[in-house]
Amino acid sequence: MDDTPAPAPEVRFLKILVTVLTGTMIAGLLVIIALFVIRFQQPDLTLPEGITLPQGTEAQAFTQGRDWYAIVTADDQILIFDRDSGQLRQTVQIEATGQ
Repeated sequence: MDDTPAPAPEVRFLKILVTVLTGTMIAGLLVIIALFVIRFQQPDLTLPEGITLPQGTEAQAFTQGRDWYAIVTADDQILIFDRDSGQLRQTVQIEATGQ
């Protein structure tokens, strides 16, 4: 006869729980890897070859979207340009708030 005692119900539950959590972690890791692969396959936005700023304007920062790019100037303005034509679309004055 086999004198080995049967595992307690808590141990069986813990084995099932560990197995399910391991499977979930593996699935999550595969999803993260897939998202990285998909994201890195998207084409990068290209920088404009040259930007002509208004006279006396000094650039402080640059950012871009799909069909525009923007320059933040030293005199607290944001100049938004059209990516295709390079023409100035909009000028936004940044207002300082009192602190």
